[in-house]
Amino acid sequence: MLKKILIVIAVLILGVIATALLKSPDYRVERSLVIAAPAEKLFPWFDNHKKFNEWNPWMKMDPEAKNTYTGPEAGVGAVASWEGPKTGKGSATITESKPNERIVERMDWLEPMQGVSTVEFTFKPEGEGKTKVTWAMYGTNEGLLAKVMSVVMDCESMCGPEFEKGLADVAKLVTAPN
Repeated sequence: MLKKILIVIAVLILGVIATALLKSPDYRVERSLVIAAPAEKLFPWFDNHKKFNEWNPWMKMDPEAKNTYTGPEAGVGAVASWEGPKTGKGSATITESKPNERIVERMDWLEPMQGVSTVEFTFKPEGEGKTKVTWAMYGTNEGLLAKVMSVVMDCESMCGPEFEKGLADVAKLVTAPN
């Protein structure tokens, strides 16, 4: 009986490893929302880490997380670092900021797993006074362990719904009457 259990476990482990080896190491999660506001009104909520954290779904998920901010308050070089029991440890650095069009960030994940991702926010006019905001995150899972973890922890299902919540929350903030 024990031998059969060990064989089943070995087959399962080999199956996960085989799946990981066959899976593309590249990932991309993307969500968009058309918001009834011009890009000029939306852009500051993404280009400034402190304002971003007012609606960031992960900060709501982990209110105990400690955030630190270095560099300029907004734009290229602005850095937000976090450490929390649910969100782990990492930092986001704005590497490109084209007002009302695009923001690119380098995400350095330190715990619970190490890795690097790129986050991109784009703002496209969508009719009179509306903007299509797209939140994307992409990168490559480097190494066998990262690929195995991507089989078990799917980035799309973990991040996609949170991107949707975040975009909906920033839309409420921006379109709320003053």
